[in-house]
Amino acid sequence: MEVIMKNTILSHHPRAYGTVIVLLLVTLNAHFAFAKNAPRYKSAILVDVETGQVLFEENADKQVIPASVVKMMVLLLAMERIEAGEVSLSDTVTISAWASKIGGHQVYLAEGEQFRFEEILKAIAISSANDAATAAAEFLAGDADAFVEQMNARAQELGMEHTTFANEHGLPPDKGQEENHTTARDIALLGRELLKHPQLLAWASTQEDTFRNGTFILTNTNRQLLRKYQGADGLKTGFHSRGAGFNVCATAKRDNRRLIAVVMGASQKSDRYNAVVKLFNKGFNQYKRVVVLQKGFTVGDPLLVNRGKERTTMLVASDNAVVLVPKGKELEITQDVRIPVDAIIAPVDQGMRFGEAVILVGDQEVARVDLVTGDRVEKGNLLELLKWWIVNKIS
Repeated sequence: MEVIMKNTILSHHPRAYGTVIVLLLVTLNAHFAFAKNAPRYKSAILVDVETGQVLFEENADKQVIPASVVKMMVLLLAMERIEAGEVSLSDTVTISAWASKIGGHQVYLAEGEQFRFEEILKAIAISSANDAATAAAEFLAGDADAFVEQMNARAQELGMEHTTFANEHGLPPDKGQEENHTTARDIALLGRELLKHPQLLAWASTQEDTFRNGTFILTNTNRQLLRKYQGADGLKTGFHSRGAGFNVCATAKRDNRRLIAVVMGASQKSDRYNAVVKLFNKGFNQYKRVVVLQKGFTVGDPLLVNRGKERTTMLVASDNAVVLVPKGKELEITQDVRIPVDAIIAPVDQGMRFGEAVILVGDQEVARVDLVTGDRVEKGNLLELLKWWIVNKIS
């Protein structure tokens, strides 16, 4: 009965049709606008490289499948071994039967082929070659399983608390094997560590190179971002269709500021690219770098010295305190100076920590810096001790 009445009303009032249609269009437009603006990825994070400050995060601690992003750890361990003098870029790598059989994206290594270690690393960093990743793992650790153990050990040292590596190349597991797992936050940590090695950034920013004496072209899997986004120069992409989606740990530098953007589990390659661009634009356009404290600058009130040559000493910042704040909110930066002692007893060496300065933007903590003795505090002789005893009594 109710439906019949509604139809009757509409049939006698044509304007009602227009009202209903307008309401439907508004509802549909709102729905599609929401769907268009909704993130099409599983997790993301934006980090300032200099300070480690997180400028944006969404599901950053959600476990995801990294796919080829795991190769960042392969590259890190390789560069650390090189810089420790344990191996060299000029060392010869002989390809094993196992490495030659690794599928997916590859440079088609053949059993018994030999390459400079540098060429193997280039193939990983630029072209994300799975067979090259296995060759590097075997070269560095004897076999791939032993190398994966090293990957997991280094991840723990870096504080990658939610990461477990199962293989060195990122391919999906075969039946009975385990999958790699990580988080956007953990990958950002790994990216910051990787950026300490300029050679890796040089490879990661190369759009195209050659391999096997110029007979094979290495094409960068991150070339769209490198070509189109000003300042972009790395780092690593990843993809497979069995739960990973499209992943990237990207970095860009503008005006002496470097950011890392991590996007994991994007639905499409274009979603990955668009999300990274949006994150970088947010970091570069909406935030301002502010030096709150400079290394060596005095902080807080003079600290009383007992038994010292001098009556007081000053604490200084042990390092620069740099923060990124949303533009227009610079006046919201405050310092909370925490010195839990009223006095120190001489002698005290230079650089001894006695407090900290906590930097806040509004009520959010964004940085900390230790407060240390700027100079050595010498113990006073008898006359000096008597002098300061008298001063303390009458002051």
